[in-house]
Amino acid sequence: MYQLQVEEMSCGHCVASVTGAVKALDAQATVQVDLAGKQVTVASSATLEAVKAAIAGAGFPVSAAR
Repeated sequence: MYQLQVEEMSCGHCVASVTGAVKALDAQATVQVDLAGKQVTVASSATLEAVKAAIAGAGFPVSAAR
């Protein structure tokens, strides 16, 4: 499970974009978004780097991850 800080999310559309980017990478992934906290929690078989790249590719740079 990965926890990522995604500072540029500000609305429901942002949440949908981030979720869609991860799901496009791994359709079985579980994505939970805390919009107020700017955090995304992902359970996926994809690597952390791949998840970060997918989110960044959707226009939302990841500022921190663990």
